[in-house]
Amino acid sequence: MKILLTGKNGQVGWELNRLLPKLGTVFALGKDQMDLSKPETLGPVIQGIRPDLIINAAAYTAVDKAESEPEQAMTINGVSPGVIAEEAKKVGAEVIHYSTDYVFDGKATSPYKEEDPTCPLNVYGKSKLAGERAVIQAGIPYLILRTGWVYSLRGSNFLLTMLKLAKIRNTIKVVDDQTGGPTWARSIAAATTCILEQRLKEGATKSPILPHSGIFHMSCGGETHWFGFAKKIIELSGLLEGIELVPIPTIEYPTPAVRPGYSLLSNRKLKQVFHHEMPPWQDALRECMDSLPR
Repeated sequence: MKILLTGKNGQVGWELNRLLPKLGTVFALGKDQMDLSKPETLGPVIQGIRPDLIINAAAYTAVDKAESEPEQAMTINGVSPGVIAEEAKKVGAEVIHYSTDYVFDGKATSPYKEEDPTCPLNVYGKSKLAGERAVIQAGIPYLILRTGWVYSLRGSNFLLTMLKLAKIRNTIKVVDDQTGGPTWARSIAAATTCILEQRLKEGATKSPILPHSGIFHMSCGGETHWFGFAKKIIELSGLLEGIELVPIPTIEYPTPAVRPGYSLLSNRKLKQVFHHEMPPWQDALRECMDSLPR
């Protein structure tokens, strides 16, 4: 199987690039080779490689910055995924595309299911929802994998921010009224690879997605709020005794982008269809932090 991976230097892309080679030949491209801010340049790249599967792990992920750069966010997250899907159709490829829990408005009281109504509150969520719809509209076999609160030891994310603050502050204020599921980038990559590996074992060498096209939620198990996430990070870092963590409501920490108060995703469909269970968020975080330089 020939796989084209976009966003190889991102959190999820970096992890995928280390797991996918066991499934076939991987063409892992970064922004310098496949720039989603320039949709008109994507076709020739895809036509040149002619992959069996395209995994789009590239995205505009700066949630707050997107409020002041809506066109850029929409181009990368909303327009380019559709272009990728249309070009995939021309070469007979399937597409895996990642999306977000921020397509929901946070008014639910139980974990969101794939078929629940979407209503994004911010530019980032709107752009990602547009990307979902563009991929679906192309009419090709696809998997749209929604996740949320992604972290790793690379890039810019909540885990690295907390570790940095713990070294320079004695008191850290963290929002405690937004609920979700922290998800390690490696857990996402491992689950994606597991799905594909399972399908290949079933003999689906050229069409690993058929007959399971659709949207699936893929986040680590359990739930917490940002304060609970921060507390676990500081606890596992061994710095808990020297840091005072202060829970605050969202209203005391205003940001350019409005975030849903509840964005927990249900993984039930993922488990039912692909028989894959995501790890509890605490276990994934512990494993991630175990690899930190000491």
